[in-house]
Amino acid sequence: MPEHPILVLAATGGQGRAVSTALLERGAPLRALVRNPASSGARALAAAGADVVTGSLDSRDSLVAAMRDVTAVFAMTTPFEGGIDEEIAQGRTIAAAAEEADVPHLVFSSVAGADTDSGVPHFQSKAVIEAELAAGSVPHTVLGPTYFYDNALGGADRIRTDGVLDLPLPPDRPLQQLDRRDLGAFAALVLLSPERFADRRIELASDAPTPAAMAAALTDALGSPVRHEQTPLDAVDNPDMHAMWQFLGGPGYQVDVARLHADFPEVPWTPFTDWAADTFGTTAS
Repeated sequence: MPEHPILVLAATGGQGRAVSTALLERGAPLRALVRNPASSGARALAAAGADVVTGSLDSRDSLVAAMRDVTAVFAMTTPFEGGIDEEIAQGRTIAAAAEEADVPHLVFSSVAGADTDSGVPHFQSKAVIEAELAAGSVPHTVLGPTYFYDNALGGADRIRTDGVLDLPLPPDRPLQQLDRRDLGAFAALVLLSPERFADRRIELASDAPTPAAMAAALTDALGSPVRHEQTPLDAVDNPDMHAMWQFLGGPGYQVDVARLHADFPEVPWTPFTDWAADTFGTTAS
């Protein structure tokens, strides 16, 4: 195990929590940066043994302080609070803080397809950050998650109550997806073995079920029928989400899932059926 802690930014968010959990399960020393140390998530991390520090992705000073004397940093940015310009600003702040703190290795969670001409605003903002990291001096690895299984939870009530899975894709169109726990496991692998992953960009997917297969898995998990309904693309009002679904219905993600899983057998690579059973099954909390 490393002598110095591994820092996880936004440690109580979906990705940060998954990475923090994976590191703690492996006995790694963890420093967790949170906005609100009094939150239930922050208190749970502290109880599990993390060194919880307060800071923000927008505050260079707080990032530099948190990054001092660490082995590595897990970082992510988000456009879903302040937009893509703010996301790019977050990335620049993180990169500048990492340079100032002389971080030995930075793992940046981007998105699969960011290195293509996707036309998706929140993919393109991450591409800007990736390019600036590549031009900088901080050793780094870029991870490219695909669509998260947990995105289905946005329609959980409709799935449970109406038995309908709404997705703006044809029923037979595979959608590469990722279990957040698999992201956590992979990120922990990178953070604990930086020399193996330096200067690499790796896209991640756990499975590639079709919407019809997803509905079948949810049917099995719930014990009641779930059917897929193809949402018209024109009904997706948010321009960013419209562009994303247009991309996913067109070229889509291009992860070589079989090779990825063969190359990294240390990661569980949870099938969608298992995630559905864990999340929607009759014994799921």
